[in-house]
Amino acid sequence: MQRLLREKYPDAKIYVADLLAEGTEFSQKIDVRKPIEMQGSFGKNTLVFNFAAIHRTPGHPDYAYFETNIRGAENVCAFAEKNGIENIVFTSSIAPYGAAEELKTEETLPTPNTPYGISKLVAEKIHREWSAKGENHRLSIVRPGIVFGKGENGNMTRLYKGLKGHKFAYAGRKDTIKACIYVKDLVRVMLAMAENENANRVQLYNCCYFPSFTIEQIASTMLEATGMNRHIPYIPQKPMMAAATVCGMLGGLGLGICPARVKKLMVSTNIDGAKLARDYPLGYSLKDAFRDWFKDCGEKELV
Repeated sequence: MQRLLREKYPDAKIYVADLLAEGTEFSQKIDVRKPIEMQGSFGKNTLVFNFAAIHRTPGHPDYAYFETNIRGAENVCAFAEKNGIENIVFTSSIAPYGAAEELKTEETLPTPNTPYGISKLVAEKIHREWSAKGENHRLSIVRPGIVFGKGENGNMTRLYKGLKGHKFAYAGRKDTIKACIYVKDLVRVMLAMAENENANRVQLYNCCYFPSFTIEQIASTMLEATGMNRHIPYIPQKPMMAAATVCGMLGGLGLGICPARVKKLMVSTNIDGAKLARDYPLGYSLKDAFRDWFKDCGEKELV
């Protein structure tokens, strides 16, 4: 996001607030779980991107999701209100929809079934409350699927490592739908939403390809884009879960393999990106995105 902002607004002051920040004027160590006291010049022309979250699931105790995601939303909105800021982009998640095979549009009633999904839905409501407090307040809420790209170190990176090391197999099914989006498209879309003065005061968009891809399509496209030739085996559900249980007991074999993650592989994230495709079309096809990511990594691997 910083790179895009500097390209479009070279004279803008860009502040980073993060627990791992460098501790300088424009990169300040901030814990969103506490009231935000940030040094700088802020006002109605300030744009806030709220990325702060505990997100990896499973991986954290339940309270951590609520403490950071809910308290953080409250403190970010309080900071915006205190400084007269009128424009916020909030990165939510598809987790508020809950785990189910049915297609989810922006009109689908959220039924989150994890602490992470619940905390993100509550955080959306907190941001909506902020937006209602000022007639000039503008709020953009994005619900991304799997976000991939350089430095992601998440699901797509694990998929690549599994494919490269001959350690990936289709878990129980090949047609599991996995909504996803390339990080370069996501940041461009978020900025476009913030800049769109003709949009509704509150915008909500699923952020993923339309239509979404199956795990088989994703894996085969990744192989093609990175020049790998692999046969991907299929393992029925019962033996796959048994193997995951053993791997979990052995520490995941360095790939984070455990029953909970394998179960996630077998549940679709069937998210409808039609609204996004209509209003903010993506710039990269799935193959082009993988190729661009591969190029960013020196065409050696995906990291």
